[in-house]
Amino acid sequence: MQSALNPPADEAPRDAFVRAFAQRGVVVVPDVLSADFVARARAELAVAIDSEARALGRRNHPDYAMVLSCALHGGAFLELLTNERLLAPFEWILGEGCIAYAYQSSSMPPSGSNYASRIHIDCPRLVPGWVSNVGATILLDDFTAQNGATWFLPASFERADAPAESEFYGSAERLIAPAGSVMFFHARTWHAGGRNDSESWRHALTINMCRSFMKQRIDLPRAMTAAKIDISGIPSRALQKLGFHAQPPASYEEYYAPPEQRTYRQRAE
Repeated sequence: MQSALNPPADEAPRDAFVRAFAQRGVVVVPDVLSADFVARARAELAVAIDSEARALGRRNHPDYAMVLSCALHGGAFLELLTNERLLAPFEWILGEGCIAYAYQSSSMPPSGSNYASRIHIDCPRLVPGWVSNVGATILLDDFTAQNGATWFLPASFERADAPAESEFYGSAERLIAPAGSVMFFHARTWHAGGRNDSESWRHALTINMCRSFMKQRIDLPRAMTAAKIDISGIPSRALQKLGFHAQPPASYEEYYAPPEQRTYRQRAE
């Protein structure tokens, strides 16, 4: 595994990360989350999974165990967006103005799999030489071969067509890493969740960041407002990552508001 924390002696961590990302499209960084945070987030994720399953009224659907928008569950999920070790690599690739395109869970149920187990990419947009979306798989459990560790095909991000299963599983690597680690990846990297053959849940979160002028998969500011999520204590940088500083104005009043009150008030990148 490539790690941004073990660069050559003459190379800074940021430079090592950017170089490895450009070459392989995948960089695994250990120890991004503390053990305490991992335990809290894991417990809150179990509650969120159950809550969304009850809201949908069923558990036998392909996306079972995927919380579609973790930001709507508050708590540790919003605290995560204050973690500098998580945010910095996104900004090294996409710039400081990047915002969350999607923020979901990536869990595998015991003795099973889900829709994430197909060979897929997280971004359909292919612009050679340009990155529009960076993903991060955030491990809340140790990832092992037995519990469904993610498969990924290094340096596959400029490939337009999906590889055949024989090619993919013949050349892919696995994300075998301890809880608290984060796998940052070019969102066009071909990957697949493994089958969980253990008797316990395998929990993770996934955040995808995109350029600030792009649309989010779910309009998080509007969704959080509708859900009456209290944002008063959320730091400004976390709100920016959630898209609160990148909302197109909806009226003349919003358009002509003082700069610090505008709904789109971040630097364009």
